[in-house]
Amino acid sequence: MAGQLDGKTVIVTGAARGLGREYAERMATEGAAIVAGDVRDCADTVAAIINAGGRAASVTLDVTDMDSCTAMAETAVSEFGKIDVLVNNAALYGGLTGGRFETLDPAEWQQVLDVNITGVWNCCKAVIGPIREAGTGASIINIASLAAVYGLPFSLHYAMSKAAVIGMTRSLARELGREWVRVNAVAPSAVMTEGTEEFFGDKLDRAKDIIAQGQTLQRNLEVGDLAGTIVYLASDASNFVTGQTIMVDGGTVYL
Repeated sequence: MAGQLDGKTVIVTGAARGLGREYAERMATEGAAIVAGDVRDCADTVAAIINAGGRAASVTLDVTDMDSCTAMAETAVSEFGKIDVLVNNAALYGGLTGGRFETLDPAEWQQVLDVNITGVWNCCKAVIGPIREAGTGASIINIASLAAVYGLPFSLHYAMSKAAVIGMTRSLARELGREWVRVNAVAPSAVMTEGTEEFFGDKLDRAKDIIAQGQTLQRNLEVGDLAGTIVYLASDASNFVTGQTIMVDGGTVYL
């Protein structure tokens, strides 16, 4: 049976663990060739895909370094011939200190901007040349957050960075539409990953209860809850969808 992504080459950033790994593995089961990039080692992600019969390659990726992003795109083309989908998942989240906005560490603030905003821009710049050269269009999927829409106290830098991702998504969608490059965002609530555990620390159980109680569908999101939306946006089923932010948040906010 044909997969929804047969013949497509997909780059996933932040693919070493958590959501990025889930996206990579799920899209591989749908027939995509995967390029997994991260500052961490993606060997486990790639091995899982290959052991399941899929195709994958890994790159060491620092999204704040344009040369690193360019090398990622070049690997995708050299290994699999083209780039059809970019999933901008890499972001600072789990290790953030947080606190009242006036007490946030300026160095951490700048680091969040560099990774969560400039990193997305860098990756888009890196892939657009090969995409234009192929001339067959593409799908860029930016991972935003419920925090950008609902608001997240004591993490202003993170919420602000994800709001910027939504703004970037809308502007790029208008800029690239005539080239049939679709740009959309996905905005999840807190998903039960290693990053979320790190982010909330000893307040995790209380945070999980509060988050679930604020949703129409009252349970916490797991990594598999987002994969279907990512596959949809990567596939031809969404070929007339662009500039949108899809909330995957159990019904916390309605746009």
